[in-house]
Amino acid sequence: MNEDFIHYLWKFRLLDKELISEAGDQLTIIHPGEHNHDSGPDFFNARIRLGSTLWAGNVEIHVNASDWYRHNHQIDPAYDNVILHAVYENDVPITDVNGKLIPTLSLKDKFQESILHRYKDFLKNQRWIPCEHLISGIDCFHFHQWAPCLALEFQAEKMKRFQASLENCTYDWDECFYQQLARSFGFRINSVPFELLAKSLPFRLLKKYTSRLFQLEALLFGQAGLLANHFVEDYPQLLKKEYEFLRQKHSLEPINSSVWKFMRLRPSNFPTIRIAEFAALLHQQDNLFSLILEGNCAEMIQKYFTVRASDYWSTHFLFDKVSPERARCLGAASIDLLIFNFVVPFLFFYGDLKKVTSQKEKGIFILEQLQGEMNADIRKWKELGMPTINALQTQALIQLKRAYCEPKKCLECRIGNILLNDNQISPH
Repeated sequence: MNEDFIHYLWKFRLLDKELISEAGDQLTIIHPGEHNHDSGPDFFNARIRLGSTLWAGNVEIHVNASDWYRHNHQIDPAYDNVILHAVYENDVPITDVNGKLIPTLSLKDKFQESILHRYKDFLKNQRWIPCEHLISGIDCFHFHQWAPCLALEFQAEKMKRFQASLENCTYDWDECFYQQLARSFGFRINSVPFELLAKSLPFRLLKKYTSRLFQLEALLFGQAGLLANHFVEDYPQLLKKEYEFLRQKHSLEPINSSVWKFMRLRPSNFPTIRIAEFAALLHQQDNLFSLILEGNCAEMIQKYFTVRASDYWSTHFLFDKVSPERARCLGAASIDLLIFNFVVPFLFFYGDLKKVTSQKEKGIFILEQLQGEMNADIRKWKELGMPTINALQTQALIQLKRAYCEPKKCLECRIGNILLNDNQISPH
């Protein structure tokens, strides 16, 4: 037995209808209260009827009543307003700071044992997910209802990073957007170097040159530390000359070129190509932040990112090294990754901070319009009958497995709740 399970029973009122306190009074749960995950009593503002008296206050929960003393609650003023001590085993009577006896409810034998047996099975089994043998019996409607919340949880870490970035940018939204967009262009392998590049070249300066692609490339490649070599071809020579002029003019200091990673990357993913595409995007969409806030569908945002690098890169992956001719454009898969990993979480972040619900709703709508990701975990979810058609569903499933199934937080999982309580669902 653990406290989490008792919290679960109390929160969802999965107890016998006829409850009697240890003092022999009839007890009715009118409202279990608000679950508190911080210090202090476990449930705030609960309402119960004890005998003929209506009580309002806090509820503390333990496995054994003696845990009250073990945790020193009897000398903690935070527990002064506890109106009920709900325990599994009532091994000792307990009192508050004034020595007054606190009403106690023993939950042992007050709930269906089948719930506990199924919960123990979830905790002990070694299946891919704890409810793998049962989940196919769930109506997917329950998952569809929960999916938007799971998607928001999935993006929570990115939103924390955006918050830190916005603070570092002294709440300059354009600068924050630009830096985090740059980071996303690194596509994980070069995300940090791209962010360092953006921080070394403020957007307010770069914006002066967005109408001139050549100077944009000179600034970006120069600040990336990639124009320090001696070049043979005319184009990189011209970029280097232009950068030296702009560097002196704006007192710029490039980052160390050694931070860029080329190994084990396809040439089309080389940082040189990504920088060229980033320059093309800034040139073509110099007000991208506003466009994304105003855009209303995935197709429109995909078009914003459909850019082609300058002509030099059609025959090069690296400076001074000719390659077969091919237009260097952001591919559809790369664009969708940028939308998954940057655009949607930034809309969530902006909508949350600015209290603009429509931006968060738009983020959900965009995910619903994009094709779902496919990997080994998603294929397994599909085998179990879960919907994997769009990106909202797949991101929700990734979050479900990572945040609930793997740590076995079945009591906090909406699907786990249904499975624990539904004796009509049989194993498959």
